[in-house]
Amino acid sequence: MANILDIRRRIRSVINTRQITKAMKMVSAAKLRRAQDKALSARPYARMLANVLNSLVSRVEIYDPVTGEPKHPLLAQRPEQNILLLVVTGDKGLAGAFSANILKAAVRFLQSKPGKNIEMEAIGRKGRDFLRRRYPARIPIGGERAEDSVPKTESEVAGIFLVGEQVGVLNKLEYSMAADLAARVIERYTREEIDAVYLVYNEFKSVISQRLVVERILPIEQIGVENVQQAEGMTLEQKERAIEAAKGTGVGLRPKETKEIDAAAEKFATAPVDYIYEQAPEELFRSLLPKYVAIQIFHAFQESVAAEHAARMTAMDAATNNATDMIDSLTLAMNRARQAKITKEIIEIVSGAAAAQ
Repeated sequence: MANILDIRRRIRSVINTRQITKAMKMVSAAKLRRAQDKALSARPYARMLANVLNSLVSRVEIYDPVTGEPKHPLLAQRPEQNILLLVVTGDKGLAGAFSANILKAAVRFLQSKPGKNIEMEAIGRKGRDFLRRRYPARIPIGGERAEDSVPKTESEVAGIFLVGEQVGVLNKLEYSMAADLAARVIERYTREEIDAVYLVYNEFKSVISQRLVVERILPIEQIGVENVQQAEGMTLEQKERAIEAAKGTGVGLRPKETKEIDAAAEKFATAPVDYIYEQAPEELFRSLLPKYVAIQIFHAFQESVAAEHAARMTAMDAATNNATDMIDSLTLAMNRARQAKITKEIIEIVSGAAAAQ
């Protein structure tokens, strides 16, 4: 049987760990509330921008009347041979299976596109580390290869490469980062180096309303409508754990009520009147469409940040509960060891007294 002193030391260690996990849970809950507010504050702008673009579509010819080809390169649809996949994961651990589930969704997407040349850009340290170990890295199509050697690995033969990484940008998320990424993606798509751009991330609406999403952002098919290719929602068990973790943290289980703000955004630029734009409608449409792509990427980053905090809050709550169970188990073991020691001492005293008579 274990020494009583060793058990006491282990109990103190687990108690200290429980204090840390409980504190991390509350920190994640506070960050989650802020991340939710930021995502909600950006939503009206995205809706209004989509309404302006839809209004411009009705006033300009976006397709050539003779050839039927789109006048804007971001609307051009081509057979998907060269694909760019943006994988958005977390930078830190202790968030349960948050990053692992996103990477599994990315792998399923790769398996659904056999024979295609797929380039991946990792946003987040966890995704970067995983993709580095599994897939070779190279400079994007159009640049010189880092190595022109004969392909040797299975990934090289399949045409799957890691072409970029963004680490640490989600800790202090700014729109400029998403805009720069969108500009690079748009430039490559315009030069026809890639035929489609997909984004895999964790879509977050509330603590109990999340799903893993693979969304196609280029080419643009319909403005204001998400082009979701794959989606996987939360299981009942995951929802129950999230509900339990959210108790006492001040985090709402359902999305905040924003009907008035959403209604105002929905009405913006949708009145049946002839708007007078300061710029020519064609010029305005061409300048706003890239911003629409950047807003989509920025929105995905915001929701991924909120989802990561929610996952970490749930994971730390589970760790705290497990620590409590372990403390109870160790306390019971310590009491049993102490009782056994006392019983042994009593037997020794009685035996000694009987021998002395």
